[in-house]
Amino acid sequence: MQPINKYLVINPVEEQITTASGLLMTSSDADGLRYKKGVVVKPGTNVDCVKEGDVIYYDKNAGFTMMLDGVSYTIIIERDVVVVL
Repeated sequence: MQPINKYLVINPVEEQITTASGLLMTSSDADGLRYKKGVVVKPGTNVDCVKEGDVIYYDKNAGFTMMLDGVSYTIIIERDVVVVL
């Protein structure tokens, strides 16, 4: 699998989000957050700032889901990445 241009194939990461006081946020509260966490499976041919294996935060409304070889992946564009860890 090789994405082309500025597309990234990622696996979204489900994370437990806690407040500053240590309380776990409910899933409905977490849905109110704008960004989601993911791991880059494969960067596209023209991607500059992100490499395979990077953990990223991206806009939760970005991209689409695609089944490849029986596995569900999320496909986003490089501009939707806001943080690389």
